Amino acid sequence: MGEQQGKGALGEIGFGYRPRAVYASDPARSRGRLFDEPESPTRTPFQRDRDRIIHSTAFRRLKHKTQVFVAHEGDHYRTRLTHSIEVAQIARALARALRGDEDLAEAVALVHDFGHTPFGHTGEDALNEKMAAWGGFDHNAQSLRIVTRLERRYAEFDGLNLTWETLEGLVKHNGPLTDASGKGLKGPVPQAIRDYSQLHDLELDRFAGIEAQCAAIADDIAYNTHDIDDGLRAGLLTLDMLGEVGLPGSILKSVRAKYPQLDDVRTGHELMRRQITLMVEDVIASTTANIERLKPDSADAVRAAGETLVTFSTGMAAAEKELKAFLYKHLYRHPEVMRVRADAERIVRELFDVYFADPRAMPDGWREGLDRAEDRIKARSVADFLAGMTDTYALKEHRRLFDHTPDLS
Repeated sequence: MGEQQGKGALGEIGFGYRPRAVYASDPARSRGRLFDEPESPTRTPFQRDRDRIIHSTAFRRLKHKTQVFVAHEGDHYRTRLTHSIEVAQIARALARALRGDEDLAEAVALVHDFGHTPFGHTGEDALNEKMAAWGGFDHNAQSLRIVTRLERRYAEFDGLNLTWETLEGLVKHNGPLTDASGKGLKGPVPQAIRDYSQLHDLELDRFAGIEAQCAAIADDIAYNTHDIDDGLRAGLLTLDMLGEVGLPGSILKSVRAKYPQLDDVRTGHELMRRQITLMVEDVIASTTANIERLKPDSADAVRAAGETLVTFSTGMAAAEKELKAFLYKHLYRHPEVMRVRADAERIVRELFDVYFADPRAMPDGWREGLDRAEDRIKARSVADFLAGMTDTYALKEHRRLFDHTPDLS
């Protein structure tokens, strides 16, 4: 597909093409899809990926999956869906500033959390424990399973049949998974990723393109900022506590100096918007310097650079590390959050045990043939079913199968 695709019977179609940097991923030169398909006459391959992701069942389920606070604790807390949308907005802004492909950055951002279980990382930890004998559970690998196997929407293939670039970004947005010899850099590479890469080589020993790197750091910016917002709303954090932390503390000082009579709610929101701006502008400046230093002349040169190009500056990286430590101590490990986590873990573990012992407890479409299947196949099918659940559905299933279900409110 090239620049001329929009001409002809449809006239001049606007694809969103604009001058891209030489190191950007070019949709006209995509490495394609696992299953060949005719190109769209109105969308680039990356725009088409983005649209498929948004229309998927997995995307809709994100609206009832936990970010930090269980979804039913309040209507205004972020869910995986609202978080993913916020990440996509920041990723697009970064890709635009760096002259990458905005649509690819958005697609990777929107799909990056598809594999998360109900109840956030709590559910993932519980499921990883239950799957320890069969390769464990990894939400990134589960995202790949969803978009290559588990979504059942199209007549000619399972999954969404996304482009190589989107799948590469999904799998490697946080960096390479193996060294040049194929050895995992952080332990064994999940089997789902290895299996797919055998069919459609994702080059697991190389970095992802600039757009996926934008999505990865956008994720950090989004949750470092918006988890503060949710923590303030929940009353687990206060502005005075944030005043003791370098990055938000310096921003808070300037906000209070300019608006001394501003109420706490608006002060918090002003802090959030300024923090996002500072972090985004820092990434743009730092990445621009990295690009000028390394001078990548193609998307493949970005992949072969041997380091991440889209980064915070040294100073911002230190401030971000301090902020993460603060959030871990005062929010993610807050006694009230930990109480809910313990109950949520119990729900996931008990559901796994019931389904594994008797697959007939699962709905049609999931249980067929599992009563005679090997344990590894049965366990992975149970994990697929459980990982796809929303918080609300997991609670409903637990109430159906058990006499007592913990109150997560």
